[in-house]
Amino acid sequence: MTSILTPARGEQPIFRVNPVAKLTTALVLGVALLLSLDWVSAAVALACEIVLMIWAGVGARRLGLRVLPILLASLVAGVTIALYGRPSGATHFAFLFARVSDGSLTLATATVLRILAIALPALVLFLTVDPTDLADGLGQVLHLPSRFVLGALAALRLAGLFLDDWRSLELARRARGTADRGRLRRFAGQAFALLVLSIRRGSKLATAMEARGFGGSTRRTWARESRFGWPEAFLILIGLGVAAAAIAAAVLAGTWSFLGRP
Repeated sequence: MTSILTPARGEQPIFRVNPVAKLTTALVLGVALLLSLDWVSAAVALACEIVLMIWAGVGARRLGLRVLPILLASLVAGVTIALYGRPSGATHFAFLFARVSDGSLTLATATVLRILAIALPALVLFLTVDPTDLADGLGQVLHLPSRFVLGALAALRLAGLFLDDWRSLELARRARGTADRGRLRRFAGQAFALLVLSIRRGSKLATAMEARGFGGSTRRTWARESRFGWPEAFLILIGLGVAAAAIAAAVLAGTWSFLGRP
């Protein structure tokens, strides 16, 4: 059974980097881009990220449809801000509460670029990280509680079964002749059935893990060693460099606004 959470495999170096380093890099870029609402820093960060993705071997085919929902969401947010954002400068269009001005267009552009610049590193993290490798890194490198890490890993593994369960419930209801009318009612019924099924499965999994000693208080061992070396440090330095370059470009261009303040 193929899970939607199963990452793509590859021979590129990015697939062999410790997931903790990828997570740290994504957090660094995200925090840096949230410090300001200007379009220059977002554009610089986005351009650098695209270049790095091509260099790392994460091509357009691999990103493919996974980028489309993020792109659509960013465009919807941009259109909304362009229509209802804070007006300033020359007004180009006005109707009732909607007002398109130079200021709202600039803010909309910055929002679209910023959403893409923050989401792309997270998407690459999602595509190139195996959940088990991430759990190993969180437990061995960051020394997070193993009970929390392994519980989250088990829940993440089960999340991929949601679509299969939903299809099974839909086919079962169709076979009984109860899914022909009332889409809203059918959706509510299936959602409740899926909730009950998920609770039962989670309870069985928790009992099985407790029986196998996953909830013990003693220090556990790990089947695979999670290493953190110079490739991971190099990736974090790249993230810091991209963040610093984006901020520096915005400051030099005069568009930098700390936390949206003029």
